[in-house]
Amino acid sequence: MGTIKKGDNDMTKKMEQLLSKEEFEAKLRAMGDMYHIHHPFHIRMYEGSCTKEEIQGWVANRFYYQTAIPIKDAAIMSNNPPLEDRRKWIDRIIDHDSVGGGIEAWLELGEAVGLNKEDLISHKYVLPAVKFAVDAYINFAKQRPWKEAAMSSLTEMFAPQIHQQRLDTWPKNYPWIEQNGLRYFQKRLSEARRDVQHGLALTLEEFNTIELQKKACEILQFKLDILWTMCDALYLAYELKRPPYFNIKGCNATRKINCSE
Repeated sequence: MGTIKKGDNDMTKKMEQLLSKEEFEAKLRAMGDMYHIHHPFHIRMYEGSCTKEEIQGWVANRFYYQTAIPIKDAAIMSNNPPLEDRRKWIDRIIDHDSVGGGIEAWLELGEAVGLNKEDLISHKYVLPAVKFAVDAYINFAKQRPWKEAAMSSLTEMFAPQIHQQRLDTWPKNYPWIEQNGLRYFQKRLSEARRDVQHGLALTLEEFNTIELQKKACEILQFKLDILWTMCDALYLAYELKRPPYFNIKGCNATRKINCSE
């Protein structure tokens, strides 16, 4: 994971002709070069360089995003997709909100890294930039046509790699994390692949003009921006030691975890 070179993922490159479904899929997948697996914060996490405080900060902030996923999916369903699409999409809500589902699995991860469950649920440590980014995603799903909101989920194309990376490296790099806390990553390996099959087929079929293909790339870029911005906030607060209001003496609104507390 080094410097990313511009290629087909360069949004400045004009799309001057209609792409075949194969070409269109390849263009969307090429945008994975901007997935947050390549962010410096994630690279440090993968390499085993993050401190306990940084891991806890990531888990706490990411939980705000996790709780937004079923809300986003419910918003998509509320915008009245066809029955067959609703039947498939409802699985995503169940995956996260059911007993033993993704939300509970993330709470287990929080406890495995040493966080208090109540602090996680209260979003005590969520950085403002993370909150703004996630809320923007929910509002997008509420306000845009359901097909546009649905295809914004296609960052799932890149998700299995990042989940597998954590399963492969965390036990060795962070042995202090209780292994039962990694259930979420294992769970999502199959769920994300299933969801991509539906979301990608829908996108390739429905975004079938030059303008719609451009729109799809812009939407996917928007989602990539959200995930990258969340990492930017963590990088600033934890690695650069510049959380919100860091320069205000006596300020207690930094939202940053301090393992010495």
